[in-house]
Amino acid sequence: MSSSEPTIAELMDNCTRTAVHLEMRDQYGVAAEADDFRTWLETGELDTDPSSEGWAPWVDLVSRAVTRGVAVRRARIVSEPVSDYVRYEHASTEVNTHAGEEVRWLPRRRASTICLPGNDFWLFDDRIVRWGYFSGDGALVGHETSEDPAAAKLCGDAFAAVWERAIPHAAYRID
Repeated sequence: MSSSEPTIAELMDNCTRTAVHLEMRDQYGVAAEADDFRTWLETGELDTDPSSEGWAPWVDLVSRAVTRGVAVRRARIVSEPVSDYVRYEHASTEVNTHAGEEVRWLPRRRASTICLPGNDFWLFDDRIVRWGYFSGDGALVGHETSEDPAAAKLCGDAFAAVWERAIPHAAYRID
């Protein structure tokens, strides 16, 4: 993993057809979200303003891609009952959908027969994989990109299987 790895913005801006993201952890410890997550746990308050400082860059990036005709999809495999972090993600997903992402949720028990890669990933145009590496406590460790056709096929097949079984965001209820 070198510092010459392309950013998510570069990959998204160069994408022409599809950008799909598979998340498979029940807890992330991403430093940039720590304060918002803590506030949400303590107060129930959450920033869901697409034009806020925290969201605007992502909303702009996704909106640009969608305007170009790129299908941007995100699927999350989650254990049930869900973790507090997944509740937090679910509560903020309205911003992702506002930007133009399609989001679905797959209860982990329904993923048992799907061959899944060992790490979260983005797959751009069915050919560039951007792996996301996390520590045991969910902290982001780094990213790595690959244009290996076998890795892209594994990710594409896994995402398609998850997407087919997953529940659209508007219909997925957490109690």
